[in-house]
Amino acid sequence: MQEKIKVLLVGETWFVLKMHIKGFDIIHLGGYENFGVWFVEEMSKFEDIEVVHMPNHVALTSFPKTLEEIGKYDVVITSDCGKNTLQLYPDMFTAPMGPDRLETIKEYVEKGKSYIMIGGWASFQGEKAVAGYHGTPIEEILPVEISSSDDRKEKPQGCTPKILKENHPIFKNVNKEWPTFLGYNKVTAKKDADLLAEIDGDPFIVTGNYGKGKTMAFTSDFLKHWGTAFISWDSYGEFWHNVLLWLSEKM
Repeated sequence: MQEKIKVLLVGETWFVLKMHIKGFDIIHLGGYENFGVWFVEEMSKFEDIEVVHMPNHVALTSFPKTLEEIGKYDVVITSDCGKNTLQLYPDMFTAPMGPDRLETIKEYVEKGKSYIMIGGWASFQGEKAVAGYHGTPIEEILPVEISSSDDRKEKPQGCTPKILKENHPIFKNVNKEWPTFLGYNKVTAKKDADLLAEIDGDPFIVTGNYGKGKTMAFTSDFLKHWGTAFISWDSYGEFWHNVLLWLSEKM
């Protein structure tokens, strides 16, 4: 039986509090959103991929603290999960709180595993710099430099990626006509990085090496809202399957 590539997806969830004001009366409505379901469902179609999805509120307490815990996975993906969720702990009045889990990711890659950061309002530096990855161990291992301020490039009119290296394994059997994206995080590719695709002249897909491992920056969203058209693209699943195979050195 073929050994599965084990993937840890972190983020893409949030709680919702709505307030309906109906004249004199105020009605509160609660809810929970999980956008990770599209990726998890698509990857479930491949027998060699196993995805564990860790919501943001779970990651706050349960994201791996040690190399042994995180080492169970071949690839770790963070998407719309700010640095505070991974670096801080619910009990902030304990000294020390615990290991810096950004350093844990760094060591994980250094030892030979792979990490992907996906774009979004709470990725890279993010909306109003809330994601906050500039100057962190994550920026150190990624193949891109992260802005110190709000790095979103909103494109409500849409923008389409330009693939620069079509022969790269991650584009194998992938439709050359890419869908429209509604925005991305503006980053700068590092000198030793491999820039595979651009979007509006800025880095879109960038890969690199850190220690014995690999990292990737995918600067737009792989789910809604920037990636609304992306998730219905006919090559969505094949592309991400290729990415996971390549990062785990199975292709």
